[in-house]
Amino acid sequence: MRKKSDFNELEESKISKFQWFLVIFIPLIFAVTVALIVFTVAGVNVVEKAKEMSAKIPFFESDQKGEENGKSARNDEKVSMKLEKLETEIENKEKEIEKLEGIIDTRDKAIAKAEAEKQQLQTEMNQLKDSQNNSKQAFKDIIRTYETMAPKRAAPIITEMNDEDAVGILSSMKAATLAKVLEQMTTADAARLTKKLTEQSS
Repeated sequence: MRKKSDFNELEESKISKFQWFLVIFIPLIFAVTVALIVFTVAGVNVVEKAKEMSAKIPFFESDQKGEENGKSARNDEKVSMKLEKLETEIENKEKEIEKLEGIIDTRDKAIAKAEAEKQQLQTEMNQLKDSQNNSKQAFKDIIRTYETMAPKRAAPIITEMNDEDAVGILSSMKAATLAKVLEQMTTADAARLTKKLTEQSS
């Protein structure tokens, strides 16, 4: 009899638990369904509302924060990598600019040097021209002096010069003046210088 009684009690316990399940769970499901319908009809976003409510629950809130922190850390890492890449690119561009500036500086120095050399050569050429012009003018003045000098005085001076200078002066004189100067020289000097004049003109 005791075993039968225990079996009955066990069956009653199972039935009692099932009844409690039916009493609590089914009305709860019904209430949730009705609430969902009411919220939907009222225009409330049930999914967003559920997220907000779950965020207020400590466990879910910590999970969301952890997820947000993970996203933030990944974003920070991406930003950091992008910054490093940009900094590297900037450094490379700065090196290229420095290289180009060095090339330009070298070229500018070469141009400045060439310009200075050109100016120096131009100055030297002008000085030579001036010197040449001055020499020509001085030579013309000398010829004019000898031409205006009496042939008797000019002849002995010219014969005292070296043949090159003497021929240079005599060749620049007018023919009439030259003849008069040669007449005042000795026969030997006149013959020598006349020969030099002929050789120069040929």
